[in-house]
Amino acid sequence: MKKTSLMLLLPVALLGACASTPMMTSMVDNAALPEAVRAPAGSKQTMWTVGAGEITYECRENAAGQYEWVFVTPVATLKNAAGAVVGKYYGGPTWEANDGSKVTGKQLAVAPSTPGNIPLQLVKADPAMGMGAMQGVSHIQRLKTQGGVAPAAACGMTNKGERRQVAYQADYVFYSM
Repeated sequence: MKKTSLMLLLPVALLGACASTPMMTSMVDNAALPEAVRAPAGSKQTMWTVGAGEITYECRENAAGQYEWVFVTPVATLKNAAGAVVGKYYGGPTWEANDGSKVTGKQLAVAPSTPGNIPLQLVKADPAMGMGAMQGVSHIQRLKTQGGVAPAAACGMTNKGERRQVAYQADYVFYSM
């Protein structure tokens, strides 16, 4: 009787353990990426998210007296492979997990994406603030970008200072050393 009960409970226990384990993230094949945005040798992928949001641009006059759309700030919601919101991304650049931990960083390199999409990017993360998911993050990649380029609308003296939001999406992949 005890053996039968254990046999019936084992699959239920395993199913419960799997349900509480976060869904496995997409693994990135760094060798397939442009060299400039590859994570450094020895890096271990710790988290993968999809960021969806918008990038704000402003019509400004540059030093040559010409007008152009200039990047101002991004804002995006970060979701895991299961589609659950796990954090947010905003100007700084800053990636903040729902647990309150966050990292800022500095761009190391970019590589072209497909036409009409912002470039791929590699960022060196500063030490994390707070304990949690961002603890130990050393590098962040922005991959599989969609949209986010400066508006195609005219930018000139008549609309100087005007701001426009452009939708974008990108995978953000986090690494530790």
